[in-house]
Amino acid sequence: MNTALVIGLSAVVVAIKDGEAVALTVRHKGAGNLSGLPFGPFDPDGHRTFELALRAFVTEQTRFDLGYVEQLYTFGDKGRDAPLANLGDGDGAARVISVGYLALAPAAVDTHFAGSEWRPWSRIFPWEDWRGGRPPALDTIGPALRAWAGNDAQKLARARLVFALDGAPWNEERVLERYELLYEAGLAPEAARDRSEASPARAEALVAAVGEAMISDHRRILATALGRLRGKLKYRPVVFELMPDAFTLSALQRTVEAIAGVPLHKQNFRRALERAELVEGLGRVDADTGGRPAELFRFRREVLGARPVGGLSLPLLRD
Repeated sequence: MNTALVIGLSAVVVAIKDGEAVALTVRHKGAGNLSGLPFGPFDPDGHRTFELALRAFVTEQTRFDLGYVEQLYTFGDKGRDAPLANLGDGDGAARVISVGYLALAPAAVDTHFAGSEWRPWSRIFPWEDWRGGRPPALDTIGPALRAWAGNDAQKLARARLVFALDGAPWNEERVLERYELLYEAGLAPEAARDRSEASPARAEALVAAVGEAMISDHRRILATALGRLRGKLKYRPVVFELMPDAFTLSALQRTVEAIAGVPLHKQNFRRALERAELVEGLGRVDADTGGRPAELFRFRREVLGARPVGGLSLPLLRD
């Protein structure tokens, strides 16, 4: 019996809402209480390009129109397929190759569509937000990983490296490595599901620490997108795709911090921003800041065609 090959398209749509990085999620048919990313099959006869097909799927499933979009990665691991219920007869005979896309939105607008929701990354990856200090989730994840590693020095070294255990430095870009390690250790709830095993009984604290599961491979796709975006902040001015036309420098810093998951030094951030010459004042202020009125700025988008443009420096706030 020949296995059918289906090309699926998945969208990680990112925005900032109430100071938090959020991703647009949907409830797919037959997925129960689990959320997923906007997703659909590519029709080689009906779709001219992958991107146009993706935009159509997102609009159809969420009533949200995409702006900035870039291709992320191709996912094809066997056993971690996209939801087949949305790909035709749902008999499980298809092998799905999923092409992931990253989309950035300047506002998490209400989609007014049943089943769609802007979901905070901190609920899906509780260990990734260091803005308020070391996440409490690591106090639970650390011992669980040590128990899994046992006397295996290599496994223990990986856990220390990617989860910053025992005083190791935190690298905010290793999001996918952290999720993959939890999956390999059997701590991510998707692992038992993909192996057709019964979910093991876990303490409530560990269930909360490893975050919300998603359908099929969507948490892996989301982790890939978060790591890519965090890295890209430093070499491309992509953060401005998440900003409105006019913004304060404080709002810009909060957006960078929400994506990077780390606190930044205010004065050093503004000095780096000034050196980069990426923003300019608009000569008016925002009086709705809740305190002293702050000057409004805009992104100098015209510089993109005039010279090579880098990203933003991330001067960390040290204790």
